[in-house]
Amino acid sequence: MRCFIQVFTVLCFGLLQARAQDTLVLGREQCESIFLENNLQLLAERLKIDEAEARLLQAGLWPNPTFSVDEVNLWTTGKGTNNLNYFGEGLPPLSGSDWKNQQINVELEQLVRTAGKRKKMMALEQVSVDMAGQYLEDLLRNLKREFRNNLTELQYLQMYKEVYEKEASSVKQLLTAYQRQVEQGNIGKGEYIRLKALDLEISGEINRLERETNKVQKELKVLMRLPVGITLVLDEEGFVPSVEKIKEVLPEYLIARASDHQPELKLAELEKTYADKSYAYERAMRVPDVTFKAGYDRGGNFMLDFIGFGFSLDLPVFDRNQGNIKAAKIEQEQARLMFEQKELEVRSGIMLAYNDLMASVSFLESIDPSYGDELESLLDSYTRNFRERNISMLEYLDFLETYLQNRDIILGSAKNAREKLEDLQFEIGKDIDQIKAQ
Repeated sequence: MRCFIQVFTVLCFGLLQARAQDTLVLGREQCESIFLENNLQLLAERLKIDEAEARLLQAGLWPNPTFSVDEVNLWTTGKGTNNLNYFGEGLPPLSGSDWKNQQINVELEQLVRTAGKRKKMMALEQVSVDMAGQYLEDLLRNLKREFRNNLTELQYLQMYKEVYEKEASSVKQLLTAYQRQVEQGNIGKGEYIRLKALDLEISGEINRLERETNKVQKELKVLMRLPVGITLVLDEEGFVPSVEKIKEVLPEYLIARASDHQPELKLAELEKTYADKSYAYERAMRVPDVTFKAGYDRGGNFMLDFIGFGFSLDLPVFDRNQGNIKAAKIEQEQARLMFEQKELEVRSGIMLAYNDLMASVSFLESIDPSYGDELESLLDSYTRNFRERNISMLEYLDFLETYLQNRDIILGSAKNAREKLEDLQFEIGKDIDQIKAQ
């Protein structure tokens, strides 16, 4: 309840702010809280658990008794056929003189399931409830990775766009200065045209980044169920993962804990359990059910009021459920093999994701943290020297290309490390911080 109030407060505050400026500024954790609370796919999947629980309730119910009334002849209201009495002066009246000789038969039947079939069916449905919970966990796991990667992509695009916008501002200042110099005849028009071409290239790249940003915005707004007119802006917090926490965890520990958290592995285990219980249920179906009967017959027997009891059951002469039992036994073996296969896939997936993450983290750590600031300082220096004509345009353009490539490498390394972290957490089925806290 407390979490819901926090999410509701964040969302309401953000939407009020967005109405004023059509921009919603949030952090990663705030976005994820809104996503977990509002995502329609998660809400729909949660209902499947309620559906499975309802089926469990239904499986535990006893069959309804059957009540039947027959042998009622509505047009025999005299003493009997051809006006002959059956029992002396006729039958005692049921209701008034018009129903004096009326015959009636009443039966009550109750089916009783044998060999614990009801409990075995309840056990099957209980596994279905557990599986519905794991399907929800698996959906959440997939949506979380998609959502978090979209957050990372949006942060990357925003920061990379800022790099180009800063460069565009510098180039426009140079264009203004060069235009005056061309008008005064101090420099040739060729350098000015080359700067205009550079400005156009940068503007085109900014436009491309805007289109990609809009695409990611669309995905995030659907996942978070935000109004379509909102522009989502993320702060830079959380873009670079905390590598120290990651390096503290060994892959063997993660593989060992995956059996407790990995939804696909738990689903495979539940499939095996379901196959076992299905086999037990099919074996129980060999035993025929019994139907107990109680009946009352008025005027249809040598006794005026006849009350009798009985039972019925199928004789398992030909059909002893042999085919279904054999099929259930085969399903048991299939489920066992698929569980072993899934265990191998999970172990291999965790090890691959861990190695990829360590490679990404290693490259990220190899970059000097101050290198980004040095690049910015060099860019200002090169722009100033080019404006003062201390360096040639070729030197300036060469540095500018190097600057943009290096800025992309720095941002891309952090983005890649963040995505590889999400891949590892996806394979484990749980966030690393949550596993360490256990």
